[in-house]
Amino acid sequence: QVEADRFRRPTTPVDLTAIVRQTIEQLQASDQARAADLVTNIPDTQQQIMGDWPQLSQLVHNIISNALKYGRPATPETVGLHADGNRVTLTVTDQGDGIASDHLPRLTERFYRVDEARSRSVGGTGLGLAIVKHIAERHQGQLDIDSELGRGTRVAVTFPLAHRDR
Repeated sequence: QVEADRFRRPTTPVDLTAIVRQTIEQLQASDQARAADLVTNIPDTQQQIMGDWPQLSQLVHNIISNALKYGRPATPETVGLHADGNRVTLTVTDQGDGIASDHLPRLTERFYRVDEARSRSVGGTGLGLAIVKHIAERHQGQLDIDSELGRGTRVAVTFPLAHRDR
């Protein structure tokens, strides 16, 4: 479904702040063991982008879930949302083992896994970041993944804000 919509730009304004908050509330209400480790830095103000609510919700869920899966237990998983000019950036940072730089370019490939054994133990399909990439592209977003071995990973997606009438 995500690939089928890839070239159809969303035309409905949605509040990215509300999507992020709702996703965090759902994770905290679930049986996700590490949801208590979520630390948020989210503004009270709406951040309107042109979007598809269900797809953006899936994007946010996939990124935060990865941080919870691969971050170290009892360390903060930080979720931030920051507007700058005509763009807004969602950032999720974990304090996990990190990912070697040679793996970073391949993380958004379908079924690619850095560590097969670990992936089996924490679950997943190897599709999460591939889906994130497609959803980000459909929404004219820029996906950026930085990681440092032994320190953790930062995933950021920057979207254009919807034009505001003045």
